[in-house]
Amino acid sequence: MSAAANKILMPKASAVWLIENTALTFRQIADFVGITEIEIEALANQDIGRGLVGRNPIENHELSADEIKRCEADPSARLKLMRSELPGVQIRAKGPRYTPVSKRGDKPDAIAYILKNNAEISDAQICKLIGTTKPTIASVRDRTHPNATNMRPRHPAELGLCTYQEYEAASYKGLKAQGKDPEAVRAEREARLSASAKESKESSGNDDFSGFDFSNFISGGMGSKTGQS
Repeated sequence: MSAAANKILMPKASAVWLIENTALTFRQIADFVGITEIEIEALANQDIGRGLVGRNPIENHELSADEIKRCEADPSARLKLMRSELPGVQIRAKGPRYTPVSKRGDKPDAIAYILKNNAEISDAQICKLIGTTKPTIASVRDRTHPNATNMRPRHPAELGLCTYQEYEAASYKGLKAQGKDPEAVRAEREARLSASAKESKESSGNDDFSGFDFSNFISGGMGSKTGQS
């Protein structure tokens, strides 16, 4: 992951905008936003992130139009993040994570996503990651939460409850604690994602009638007409 990627506020939303509005390669976009090339392809095919609104990195002073044109002309070139003259964001080291009131109702969905997709992240890490409590996590896990029937797993970073970097760091820490190789697990998950996307494409391609044989119906229809004449 490039150093520039650590400063992209909304990696997937920025990636969506670059996919839709530029001729950059998936590799160039992946390197700039700091997510994998497989995820970029999945975003482009809407296998993940469906409905995600693109975020313009030019308007947000992360990229210049000239920089995009330079890299479009040279697929081997890497995008360079614009230097900001604004002071860096100060990260609060202690205390619970503050969550805006408008986002608090999204926490059960975020917890459900983590429990379903990243079981290696401990309850203590979940509490720190999205600012929740262990009783809430337990109620989501055993489906006793008051809103259990309406919950749908959603990535906490896409909900704005944490960053993608924080989420990946929590997953990495959890896998290490379990004695697993984080890189190997990540590669396995990406392979499953790629296979799932491929199956989705193949199944959608088989929904037409291109392979259906109408000859029996045609001959039958002709025979009926012949018999009637």
